[in-house]
Formats: sequence, C-alpha cells, structure tokens
Amino acid sequence: MKAQPSHTLQILQRFNQAFIEHNGTLLDDLIAEDCVMESVEPAPDGTRYVGRSACLDFWQKLAANRDGAFTAEDIVAFDEHGFIRWRYRFGPGMSQSVRGVNVMRVRDGRVVEACGYVKSGDAPAATAVRSATK
Repeated sequence: MKAQPSHTLQILQRFNQAFIEHNGTLLDDLIAEDCVMESVEPAPDGTRYVGRSACLDFWQKLAANRDGAFTAEDIVAFDEHGFIRWRYRFGPGMSQSVRGVNVMRVRDGRVVEACGYVKSGDAPAATAVRSATK
C-alpha cells in the first residue's frame, strides 16, 4: 500500500518538529522496526544505522542537543517519498551554519529509510553533528 502524499507529508512534518522543538520523544511512534538511515558524516558516505533502535537513538540525541538548532527550509512529499531541506546552526552564538537535506521514505505511517546529505566542505559542520549525537 502506497502512502498518500498528504499522509507522508504529515509524517515528515511531525518528524521535523522533534528537531525544531529539541524533543526526541516526538519520534517514538514515527520510526519503523526495519528503518535504515545514513547520517551526513563522516564524508563521503556517512554512517549507516540499521533498525528502529539504532536510528531512534541517533535521532533522539540529535534532537535533544541544544548546542545546535535546525530550521526547516522546505518539506515536500510525493507517494511514499519525501525530503526535508534544512539549515543547522551551531557554534558560539549559533554563528556557523550548514545546509542539508534528508531524503526519506515512509511506509504505513513510519519512516523506513532516510539518507542525509549536507552542503559543506567545512570540517566544523561534521564535528558539530558528531558532537550532537554522542
């Protein structure tokens, strides 16, 4: 059964809200048991996380971290696929930032796949993400 765009969009908006609010508990019912995620670092391939527990742990740590802040630039969905384009601010006074995108797939109301990509040749961006998820 394919997800309808409006349903996929709602799931992605709820997913993104966890990072805006720094509230990882909002992710609890959004991650599928067979979820697979690739983080933005280390370049060029990121780190692969397999299974609900591993993906949820990573995302909850990132969402809870207050040393950085996400802003959604756009959220788009079509069928069971969608993307979240974002900006992540970090560093002293949130003076540094990086832009990126998560390409995602939703099945039966849960995230089953997510690949993160970032626009950066800047090592501090990777360090900020790595620090936020430890």
